[in-house]
Amino acid sequence: MNELPLNELESRVADLEVRLVFQDDTIQALNDVVSAQQMELEKLRRALEVLARRQADLAASMPGEAVDEAPPPHY
Repeated sequence: MNELPLNELESRVADLEVRLVFQDDTIQALNDVVSAQQMELEKLRRALEVLARRQADLAASMPGEAVDEAPPPHY
């Protein structure tokens, strides 16, 4: 087996440790972004549900408006 000199081995281990630290930082930053996006997505879903209910309530309260009503013949 071809052994590396001690100083070269230490250098390679130090390089790997530095890369690991940067990868850990990147993973944490990505996790923070994904978490923030998930919270924003849930907020938007709730707002959309509220708007859909309001639209349905408004449509139901309109007099003479039928959802499945066919368009007049001149269309």
